[in-house]
Amino acid sequence: MAFSDRELLARLIQCEAGGEGDEGMRAVASVVMNRVNAPNGEFSRVSNGGNVRAIILQKGQFTCTRTENNTQNIYNMNPTAIHYDIADWALAGNTTSSVGNSLFFFNPFSSDCPNYFPSKIGIIYNKIGKHCFYAPTAAYKDT
Repeated sequence: MAFSDRELLARLIQCEAGGEGDEGMRAVASVVMNRVNAPNGEFSRVSNGGNVRAIILQKGQFTCTRTENNTQNIYNMNPTAIHYDIADWALAGNTTSSVGNSLFFFNPFSSDCPNYFPSKIGIIYNKIGKHCFYAPTAAYKDT
């Protein structure tokens, strides 16, 4: 059975940021929706006008969509009401200003965030919980 966009997003939120509280989960959901609505670059082509599923399942983008040697993945999640509430909030067009137009996030497993997202297509915007969020640089539009 194929999951709906809502179900995929709720599972991704739980898997990627379930331990980061409401703010961290909203931040991750915002990055997904920023990618869905990106006006240019790689994510604009992938979303093709708003395809949430294509953004979530884009190969190599989210740790939680990888199933090989990864038991903590979206297919093994059991979202609760908060995950669905945040998914609904994001799918309704909301994003949080705490990440601005960030298109990237990751957990560097250190107290500091590198200034640039790898390959310098993103620059640090904010750190929320254990995740660093990166806004696109001018170089991103050429991806």
